[in-house]
Amino acid sequence: MLLAIDIGNTNIVIGCIHRDKIMFEARIATDRTRTSDQYGVEIKNMLEAYGARVGDICDCIISSVVPPVFNSVCTGVIKVIGKQPIVVGPGLKTGLNIQMEVPSQVGSDRIVIAVAALAEYRPPLILMDLGTATTIEVVAPGSVYLGGVIIPGVKVSVDALTSRAAQLPGISLDRPRQVIGKNTVDCMRSGIMYGTAAMIDGMVERMEAELGRSCTLVATGGMAQFITPLCRREIILEKDLLLKGLNVIYKKNRRAADRPCAGQG
Repeated sequence: MLLAIDIGNTNIVIGCIHRDKIMFEARIATDRTRTSDQYGVEIKNMLEAYGARVGDICDCIISSVVPPVFNSVCTGVIKVIGKQPIVVGPGLKTGLNIQMEVPSQVGSDRIVIAVAALAEYRPPLILMDLGTATTIEVVAPGSVYLGGVIIPGVKVSVDALTSRAAQLPGISLDRPRQVIGKNTVDCMRSGIMYGTAAMIDGMVERMEAELGRSCTLVATGGMAQFITPLCRREIILEKDLLLKGLNVIYKKNRRAADRPCAGQG
């Protein structure tokens, strides 16, 4: 069984994969103050909570966009499973042709999502990850990663608005009843939710115009399930894209690591 971990700015996604099937997916809060022992205990407890035995973990792959947390998580994993994880980064086989000015600056989560989408959908693709940041990236035929955009995420926008405007309250991000709000909370909720959806529709339209062709649209991330239904474009919602991508990258690199994971066909 493969242990797959993605360290994001807000949450750490943990999952176990056996024969290309995701056995479970769980999240713990990203905390820069936790030690490797604390992360090790959390990971072990999460495995046990979902019925996965530590002895069944044959290998681990990690992607991270939070360097201060990576070392603690990586060391914690080693303490739990006794193996050095494979780390998504420069030198690892991904199959992507990254056409960025500085390819090494592309976040590992961007690479993982692009690899996962290419395994299931035909390019050109426009991929969206609605998390702490809202990222939109473009993958062209030939597995060419063209680039994309980075935008403040939905919750980041809400926090910025409420912290800087004294009379605006905190709000829950439920689906707005209508676009034109009739009270302060509804106005804020509509602005954030429909505003983000309209921004995505507009960015997709501009990207496709720049490419000169239409694309398959795929979205993932914690806020995707709330925002994509409000978009006017048809967008495929993929909840497990990060874990799927980590599994694909692991299979591309396991032989180089000289430690095949039984059952990862």
